[in-house]
Amino acid sequence: MIAKINVGNSLYGALSYNQEKVNEKKGKVLYTNKIIENTEGNFNIHDCVECFNRHIPEGIRTKKNVIHISLNPDPRDNLSNEQLSMIAQEYMEKLGYGNQPYMVFKHEDIDRHHVHIVSIRTDETGKKINDRFEYIRSQKITRELEQKYGLHPAAEKKQKSERPELHRVNYKTGDIKHQIANTVKALVSSYHFQSFMEYKALLSIYNIQTEEVKGEINGKPYNGIVYSTTNDKGEKQGNPFKSSSLGKSVGYAAIQRRIEKSNKFIKSDNIKEHLRNVISEILSNTRTRTLKKFEKELKRRGIDVLFRQNDNGRIYGVTFIDHNTRTVLNGSRLGKEFSANSFQKRFSSNQLKQQENKLSLDIPMKFDITAGLFSSSSVHSPETLGNDIYSVDQRRRRRKKRKL
Repeated sequence: MIAKINVGNSLYGALSYNQEKVNEKKGKVLYTNKIIENTEGNFNIHDCVECFNRHIPEGIRTKKNVIHISLNPDPRDNLSNEQLSMIAQEYMEKLGYGNQPYMVFKHEDIDRHHVHIVSIRTDETGKKINDRFEYIRSQKITRELEQKYGLHPAAEKKQKSERPELHRVNYKTGDIKHQIANTVKALVSSYHFQSFMEYKALLSIYNIQTEEVKGEINGKPYNGIVYSTTNDKGEKQGNPFKSSSLGKSVGYAAIQRRIEKSNKFIKSDNIKEHLRNVISEILSNTRTRTLKKFEKELKRRGIDVLFRQNDNGRIYGVTFIDHNTRTVLNGSRLGKEFSANSFQKRFSSNQLKQQENKLSLDIPMKFDITAGLFSSSSVHSPETLGNDIYSVDQRRRRRKKRKL
């Protein structure tokens, strides 16, 4: 089951979207919490909005006070209305919205029946409902509900397909400008990064390269950005595009604003601590002894890592891209133990140990006949070993002749 969470400021818009499905006989109201029905048992948008507003005190500071969630079971899961209602209630309870007013709608406009839930993000005192790690907690809740109700687990590929931004630009398919624009706009609006370098790292995994352009126009300083597509090796393909041709939302000023907003988001939501814990857990696993295994395990957890290495293979930079929290962080931001130098020491020493172990297995052993043991104290080739055994045997024969 996949849960998608959206927040906004239009309660009427969220309710009218769902009520429209009901009016078209393509949906129905399954359950309500703290919402009063009229005498005829029907629901009117204006009355519903009024019910919600009774729980919203005046002067609240939360700008986006509306949460709109969709729960999407696997098409193979044939669930009754009662089961969908129970799942929605348990989901809201576990997410922290059990005491909030909310409405659960079932949508039947497509073969894959699913539910939508509309609620508010502040309680009756005006305090914001805890939304820290909301997306991560939501994933955990859906997995628990899948096990409890025997649902088909949401495949990883399917989850990624729900994110329109997670598509690499493909130069061979053409319409490059349109591909770059769509991908970059989606990434800028949904991911958080604190520097232009981190922004570049994010785009690079989608085959997009970006560069800052600085200069002067009529004596005034000018800052701009150009975007290019690359192949899977990071090599540029085709001509670059000015950000102005893609839209203001991906221009220099917009990226700077996003960086400022990201600084506040990452600090307020304690994102770093979550990422540190995941990385530390993976590194503590004795099986994670190589860069490839480390990268593979992170990817399994929904995290990409980019190592920047020089011609000699030395690591001089590392960036983590957490698709769960949608944040990009250089390793140095997480602490010294997650810096490029730390990873260089860790994995280079592991590599040396593996080489030493391999060499020790390749050392020929000398057989000491008098002790009946193999010894590696001195290295002998097979030919030398054979000569040693032959000379000992020859001395034994001479002793026998003397006795005779």
